Amino acid sequence: MERRDFLKTSAAGIAAATTGTAGAATIKPAAGPIREAGTFAPPDTMTEGEMKYRILGDTGAKVSIIGIGGFHLAKPGGPSQEEAIRIVRSGIDRGLNFCDNCWDYNGGESEKRLGLALRDGYRDKVFLMTKIDGRSAKAAMGQLETSLKRLKTDHLDLLQFHEIIRTSDPIEIFGQGGALEAVLRAREQGKLRHIGFTGHKSPDIHREMFRVAEAFKFHFDTVQMPVNIMDAHFDSFQRVIIPLAMQQRTAVLAMKTFGDPFVLQSGVAKPIEMLHYSMSQPVSVVITGIDKMEILDQALQAVRTYQPMTEAQQKELLARSAAIGRTGETEKYKVSSHFDSTSQNPQFLTEA
Repeated sequence: MERRDFLKTSAAGIAAATTGTAGAATIKPAAGPIREAGTFAPPDTMTEGEMKYRILGDTGAKVSIIGIGGFHLAKPGGPSQEEAIRIVRSGIDRGLNFCDNCWDYNGGESEKRLGLALRDGYRDKVFLMTKIDGRSAKAAMGQLETSLKRLKTDHLDLLQFHEIIRTSDPIEIFGQGGALEAVLRAREQGKLRHIGFTGHKSPDIHREMFRVAEAFKFHFDTVQMPVNIMDAHFDSFQRVIIPLAMQQRTAVLAMKTFGDPFVLQSGVAKPIEMLHYSMSQPVSVVITGIDKMEILDQALQAVRTYQPMTEAQQKELLARSAAIGRTGETEKYKVSSHFDSTSQNPQFLTEA
């Protein structure tokens, strides 16, 4: 099939499958029973000192089981620049080596603070990831170059397409003149090593991203998505995308363990339980926001005390979360535009 015909077919297929305002998918509770807890074992876990590590899919990279979320380093009302640097360096000194960020986080301040934290030899100790919003090759390359400057590095270990939340996103990225063209060129130039994508809206859109990639014979190294005690009950990434990612040998990056912060505020489980649940899924890294030293200590405590949850333990935890989980109220990123930075700022998709 010619590229032009394939893209037309894809557009029609996605539109028929999921429709909604501003290109977002209509979200429905997951049909049928959820995937049984504990069906898939987590990857092999290696302990070194007080940190635990896993291999990131087929990349061969060894990454800490907990990753430092980039948004919280500069979130409104959050840490000062000095405190953010202290959080990052303290985490690295204690074994954390996965750093998350994004071109649009807090107007670029999150990347700038991480870049400052990674000076003085810290860059060489981490697996550095950031994300871009640009859907065209021009926008993608411009954002990548900006991110490299802010992060004070000449290369990324992982670059991800951010907020795959619209039915049109897969087509725009893979189409002629799309963002993938620039990202592949940047990889050839040594500006990045691995490529992935992330989103929080609908597993249907994630699944379509995989389908379009397969049609173009492209393999994603990583996929980032919500993995928490509520997701299994409502339009579930865990139930739909994790099996697909395992089939594709694509490493899963877990996010929104606490629902920013609506899952945590539900009160159905303790923070350590929630972290242990996410770690017990077949994920390489659990990315969590850390805006205080106490939250860093909590994350490290979760690592120290982690043992894979048994199937029975997971079922009990999911039983506790089922009633509220089925409503979708704690996963506002699925049912509203509250977390959709590229919907609230559409210029991010085209800004170079």
